[in-house]
Amino acid sequence: MPRPLTVGIAGLGAIGLHLARALDQGVEGLQLLAVAARDQAKAKANLAGFRNPPQLSDLEGLAEADIVVEAAPAAIFEQVATAAISRGRIFVPSSVGALLPRMHLVDLAREKGARIIVPTGALLGLDAVRAAAEGAVDSVTIETRKPPRGLVGAPYLERNGIDVMAVKDEAKLVFKGNAFDAAQGFPANVNVAAALALAGIGPQGTMIEIWADPHVTRNTHTIRVEAAAARLTMTIENVPSEENPRTGKITPLSILACLRGLTSPLKVGT
Repeated sequence: MPRPLTVGIAGLGAIGLHLARALDQGVEGLQLLAVAARDQAKAKANLAGFRNPPQLSDLEGLAEADIVVEAAPAAIFEQVATAAISRGRIFVPSSVGALLPRMHLVDLAREKGARIIVPTGALLGLDAVRAAAEGAVDSVTIETRKPPRGLVGAPYLERNGIDVMAVKDEAKLVFKGNAFDAAQGFPANVNVAAALALAGIGPQGTMIEIWADPHVTRNTHTIRVEAAAARLTMTIENVPSEENPRTGKITPLSILACLRGLTSPLKVGT
């Protein structure tokens, strides 16, 4: 039997801790090796009940693992990514929006023999979008609706003095533009749009609307694609995480499914 691929996780929050627990329970072909967290005492407490507790590491030390998963604040994205990619590792980002303005990391991966694998299980239909993008595509749009509290703290809102918690009765359109600009203004909110852009026609051509909607309880994304090969309309409603309403419960499951695909003898999807 080949040795399992080792995994390092940057961040033990709403995404990283759920993923670490799943790996500790046992996933064929994978072994949790190390984690990095800002609050070391809290991290030790969270890991205390693990069957095989991973080592606590700094961000650079995570690159000892074959696969490095980024599940940390977007502010340290490049530090985590550069350490992993420079060592030729497989880098799996959860902050996909942070990748859009850092496409030099793709060049570094090419140079170092590393791979950047974007998990897409939190968004519906990206296999079809990738397939359609092999031909002519006229337009790709995504409409994102979130409960107002799930948008609080976004830099775009703060710069423009938009108080989403004041949205009480009718849904409010708070952003309309391309995915590149959305990723800059909403780094914790538009990872699905970033993944869509990378799967399709790129961040400049992918258009996004972001709505603060007091009538929804789930993070709702509707994708529309007009292409020569197909017309696609897809909607997904993700349950927000209790720990962090900016992300969904499906996000760590999406990353886990992505990791399984790296070692499974049967892989479904392109």
